[in-house]
Amino acid sequence: MQNRLVYITAGSMDEARKIGRALVAERLVACVNLIDGMTSIYRWQGAIEEGNEVVVIAKTTAGRVGAVVERVTALHSYTVPCVVAIPIESGNPEFMKWIARETAPAVPSDPDQSAA
Repeated sequence: MQNRLVYITAGSMDEARKIGRALVAERLVACVNLIDGMTSIYRWQGAIEEGNEVVVIAKTTAGRVGAVVERVTALHSYTVPCVVAIPIESGNPEFMKWIARETAPAVPSDPDQSAA
């Protein structure tokens, strides 16, 4: 099982929250962490820029990374959003299994099965 951390930056907490909630709701990631208060210094269109951003760290499987990149790009306000995947070399085996379970396609419930 190959899991990934996906590092994303967003321009505001509202945007980061919108992206994070969509990714979790669509089962593309198991969870996200939002870290506010990051300062970025970068070159854009020939000028050195500086601005505040929010870091989004998402946990997913290797097989979901392409869909995560596609979805973040569609939701993001930036022309070229930062979305990069980093392999998770090792970790708590139960946590790694949880990531896989939470990113698996939802199984529709059986209408013939009812709770007692």
